[in-house]
This record gives sequence, C-alpha cells and structure tokens, in this order.
Amino acid sequence: MIINTKSIDINADLGEGFPWDVLLLDRVSSANVCCGEHAGDPATIAATLRAAAERNVVVGAHPGYADRENFGRRERSIDRKAVRDLIVDQVDRLIAIADSMNRKVHYIKPHGALYNQARRDREIALGVIDAAYERSFPILGIPGGALEELARERGVRFVAEGFPERRYQADGSLVARDRADAIVFDPHEIEDQVHTLIDRGVETLCVHGDAPHAVAVADLIRSICNRSNIQVRSFIIT
Repeated sequence: MIINTKSIDINADLGEGFPWDVLLLDRVSSANVCCGEHAGDPATIAATLRAAAERNVVVGAHPGYADRENFGRRERSIDRKAVRDLIVDQVDRLIAIADSMNRKVHYIKPHGALYNQARRDREIALGVIDAAYERSFPILGIPGGALEELARERGVRFVAEGFPERRYQADGSLVARDRADAIVFDPHEIEDQVHTLIDRGVETLCVHGDAPHAVAVADLIRSICNRSNIQVRSFIIT
C-alpha cells in the first residue's frame, strides 16, 4: 500500500564522528543520533543535537552493539532481554543529554548488525520492540521482516525505511556490505530506486552518514524529490 507519494523523510545516521555531519543536517529532515557505543562520544552527540535543533531536524536514537572495532556491524548471539537492556540504556543516555539541552528524542533506529538481525531474528526483534514500547517510540526498519510483523502485533509504530544507494536481495534485505555490488553509485539507478521505494510505501529514505559520498547522495535525493514535486519532511509531526 502506498502511504504517501507527496512527501518523504530523509534521514541520516549522525553523531558518529564524521566531519560532514553538519552538511548532512542541512539536507535531511531526521537525524539518527549515535548513542555512544558503536561510535561517538558525549561531546559529539551534544554538538549533533545542538546542530539538529538549529535546523529544526527531528532527532531519533541510533543504538548499536558496543563494538567500536567493527563499527557495530558484527552480528552477535544475544537474547531478548539483553537486546532490550542495551537499547534502553543507550536511548536513556541520549535522552539525558537531550533533556539537558531542552531537546527531545522522538524514535529509535537500531544500528548496523542489530538493525539487520532484528529484521530476520524474532528474539532480537522482540527485544527492540520491548525497548520501543517502554519508551513509547516508533521504530525504523526495513519492511517485510520480523521487526515489522511483531511491532504491529504489539501496537508499536513501525516506520518503513528505504536505502536509495544500497542494493537489495530478493527477500527484501540489503546486500551484504562485503560484496562489491552492495553500494549503488550510478545517479540514474539511485533515482529509479528512490521512486521504487516511495511507490512501495516507505516513509523515510536513509543516507549513511559514514560514507564519504553521503552529502552528494543527500543532494541527489533532494534533487529527485524536487523534480518529482515530492516534499521532504520528517515522518514525525512536532
């Protein structure tokens, strides 16, 4: 079902210590702010929250595995309660920083391996949902998997997310990053994918904030939206 073809959110994973965060904040409508485990630190997080507020960019929490060596992208065997605990701990730390600045956190988007595992692993998905339910937050995720199914059963808002510059497998999951064809660079292919994702009902398009070409991708997505009369705005109404 097409949710809305007249507007779309553009989000980016930020606060992870990359030098183009502010440039991305000038281009996105939502910011998934790192919670300090897979990357980032309190000062960088606070600076990101401040810059987002100055630009009226909606903020969400971006918790991940405490695995800086692998940037939170190595999968783990972990049970439901441990998933819930690691997310709640990270989200609450981000909320504390935001509260000290009179800012708000509005949603949760798991990071990296945690994000991908939650789509296919029900135990991990349930832990993510437990955390979101307790904090009354929506969850961002790739549609069509366990996280979406279980979130809807629990009454947690699931926000379908798409990746314009990533290739997909037949089952709807992302092609693994270690494959040579995982990233899409061709602008025409990205444009086709933007329209396909919106037609499939995604509510938000992600730009990976750790990618050196992230700003160019964000500019391209905005240009595509402008040409197609698609308004860029957050999926959160504030």
